[in-house]
Amino acid sequence: MIVATSVADERSGADLHGVRVAEFDISGNAVTGLRGDVASYERFLLGSDFDVVTNFAAQQWATDIVLPLLPRIAGRKVFVPTGFSGLLSRRYKDYYRKMPAYMNQYDMNVFLSDSYRDVSFARRHGITREMLIPNGAAADEFLAPLPDFRLELAIAHDHFLILHVGSHTWFKGHEEAMEIFNQADLQDATLLLVGSEPPGGCGSLCRERAGVLNGSTRFRTDRKRIIVTSLTRAETVSAYHAADLFLFPSSIECSPIVLFECMASRTPFLVTDVGNSAEIIGWSGEAGVLLPSDRVSFLPRYGNLRDRVREKVRILLGRADDFAAVQPDLRASSQALSRLYRDADARREMARSGFTAWQERFSWETVAGRYESLYRTLVEEDL
Repeated sequence: MIVATSVADERSGADLHGVRVAEFDISGNAVTGLRGDVASYERFLLGSDFDVVTNFAAQQWATDIVLPLLPRIAGRKVFVPTGFSGLLSRRYKDYYRKMPAYMNQYDMNVFLSDSYRDVSFARRHGITREMLIPNGAAADEFLAPLPDFRLELAIAHDHFLILHVGSHTWFKGHEEAMEIFNQADLQDATLLLVGSEPPGGCGSLCRERAGVLNGSTRFRTDRKRIIVTSLTRAETVSAYHAADLFLFPSSIECSPIVLFECMASRTPFLVTDVGNSAEIIGWSGEAGVLLPSDRVSFLPRYGNLRDRVREKVRILLGRADDFAAVQPDLRASSQALSRLYRDADARREMARSGFTAWQERFSWETVAGRYESLYRTLVEEDL
């Protein structure tokens, strides 16, 4: 197996667990522009004798370079679009005008949802080779013994621990999570925000906002606390297991993996009606609850006023990557959080239902088996 991907300084080698990693110094996509050694990737694609080629995610260089080369690349082809985030943007109008013809050249189009915009697009354009394989979470991570995570961050054992996991990209609902937590009627509670902090992201503002709230009279009276931090993967998994509830008021998603990780860790969740979150709740046996959510209407909620006005102008001009973002109704969402905080029986049933569904259908081991079965079927058709 070969994985073609971008160069990463932190990657330890080109052969990981028997998987060869082919690195290419390329960035961008067909719309924003391709930068780097595109020719070397094209030679790699056209000079290799593949049995199966899978393109994972549209609107990124590793897929966009493949699309016009599809008839010339050896092997069966599988496309996993992961949402078509720019589908509603005028900037991507020509890109998606060409997409049905490309999708018809794949032997199978795999969707993470049976209802999200990418599969709806495919059906609207008569794409018949399609199937559903959802996201998941890994059994080897979530069933392993874990240390007591609360000790590491000095979180009291009697505190109600609410977890949020997501990079500080402005779109994962950090500001909203803090405000929902602020307005909710809670006592002896901690909100833990875990995520990497990319340059230009909202990390510094989140830490600043957390500091202001932590110093407020209300937080001191109610013994509430917000922690903004980044953790290793093992520590993040431990945090899932330690949490009483997961709060995820994200504004843009396709099929959030964090919800499957909640199921695997027996953590009930609250999430905006974003991506196929409602579908995942149904799959999970009601392991989560939708936060009251609305489409972004006036100004985006993230960033300072200047950045928010600039983003609104980009939305109106059709230059934003996605203008079908959602935002939570903060007051109603804080009430939903308060109700679930007080209903331990409901949380226990949500945790049980989610874990059972994950064990039966949504471990990565099960998901990988479905991809393997698909690949074998496609290859055997050529024999």
